[in-house]
Amino acid sequence: MKILGIIPARFNSTRFPGKPLVMINDKPMIEHVWNGVKGTGLVDRVVVATEDKRIVDAVQAFGGEAVMTSKLHKTGTDRCGEAIQKIGDDINDYDVVINIQGDEPKVAAEHIKLVVKAFEDPNAQIVTLKKKITSLAELNSTNTVKVVCATNGDALYFSRQPLPYMRGIAKEMWLRKRVCSYYKHIGIYAFRREVLQQVVQLPQTPLEKCESLEQLRWMENGYRITVRETTKESVAIDIPEDLLKLK
Repeated sequence: MKILGIIPARFNSTRFPGKPLVMINDKPMIEHVWNGVKGTGLVDRVVVATEDKRIVDAVQAFGGEAVMTSKLHKTGTDRCGEAIQKIGDDINDYDVVINIQGDEPKVAAEHIKLVVKAFEDPNAQIVTLKKKITSLAELNSTNTVKVVCATNGDALYFSRQPLPYMRGIAKEMWLRKRVCSYYKHIGIYAFRREVLQQVVQLPQTPLEKCESLEQLRWMENGYRITVRETTKESVAIDIPEDLLKLK
């Protein structure tokens, strides 16, 4: 199985402009992400997909590969879709494409291993991860996306609201009860190459618009999302203050 890793990196972030080029230990953030993905030894080729030439120049300066994409993409997956078009016929050499977040300078090798291993199942189409929620603040935050799964590990639904609803029990007790566990979504996606080529052609759907979650578009169109559990936390840099997490 041959793996392509794509790192979407947008310069014009609303909450943190220029984020991919912020310096961390004398290297731009995007270099940390690229090195982390390459360092796993699981990804055959790594490409940064961006809308800004400054990021392309920075990636090429440290010996990485980058492609220019449109400024109009609403999601990282859509940016990955254009990137595989730019790669051309060589894309047919790859079985799986992994979309790795460009704002996670401490890429977890465990996350990449888990999604790659899931494709040993020939029926896997899209793979992502979940981690158990352990705090009420995380459970109640609309910035934390929750996922509920079937017994076979497939996603049933993603939401910004706590799911499932525990009827008859005060919300502050939900994490203490043994009825069920709550899980947050870890935002790494891996696709069969042909599935990625299909989903980026889909128009937005009602559920996606309601929750602002692109994975609901795929589910509404009948695609299967396999979810594997990790105990490893991700460290996303959304705003400048998040850089303190790295310490």
